[in-house]
Amino acid sequence: MKVSVDQEKCVGSGQCVLAADDVFDQRDEDGLVDLLNPSPPESRLADVRHAAAVCPAAAILVQD
Repeated sequence: MKVSVDQEKCVGSGQCVLAADDVFDQRDEDGLVDLLNPSPPESRLADVRHAAAVCPAAAILVQD
């Protein structure tokens, strides 16, 4: 799995962090998404897909 984020789209809602805090974080200076692990293990697929689904800005892309 490969994960990417578009910080230009991010609105800093933090839903991704709630869904998968080992893959996503928020930057201290502006609250925008910070991708911690662009290649998480397959065991995290459901949570990462959930993070992408609940992102209000559609700023997360998940590729299998």
